[in-house]
Amino acid sequence: MVTARYHIILASNSPRRKELLAGLDIPFDVRVLDGIDESYPDTLPTKEIAGFISKKKADAYRQTMKDDELIITADTIVVLGQEVMGKPRDVEEARRMLRALSGKTHQVITGVCITTKARQSDFSVETDVTFKILTDEEICYYIEHYRPFDKAGAYGIQEWIGHIGVTGMKGSYFNVMGLPVQRIYEALKDFL
Repeated sequence: MVTARYHIILASNSPRRKELLAGLDIPFDVRVLDGIDESYPDTLPTKEIAGFISKKKADAYRQTMKDDELIITADTIVVLGQEVMGKPRDVEEARRMLRALSGKTHQVITGVCITTKARQSDFSVETDVTFKILTDEEICYYIEHYRPFDKAGAYGIQEWIGHIGVTGMKGSYFNVMGLPVQRIYEALKDFL
């Protein structure tokens, strides 16, 4: 069991991230800053994007954090080949993403940054996810009923599309949901 020397802050409004971090039985609060720039250089290697963005988020919080606070920031991307899929802007983009993922294996990469006034640690976790060939009817049903516009790659593995579409996975299931809690637990033990 991790005991806190710090007041832990999850810097995310994601209900999935809140639920996952709560599963560690560590007390925390949520704090969200609006308007954080999540851009990254075009030349940045794909596998480094999520980590880069999570560090940018941490730097935005670092300016106002207290000495006894520990901030957890994260960013999740979906990568198919060299294409980075963030959150879809609309139905058409969600449909395009799911059609692209259909019948293929892609990577879900979550970058995490743990920050105090005195120290910062970051890491990324990668999980391979394979989808069956999805029909247009399945894709349309999912988008219409689950509205996956707040999810990288236009899907949540814990939702209907994951139940009917995922045929294989190598790595952390919780990472695909948006927070690699096992790695966070180990990192927090090091901090605390």
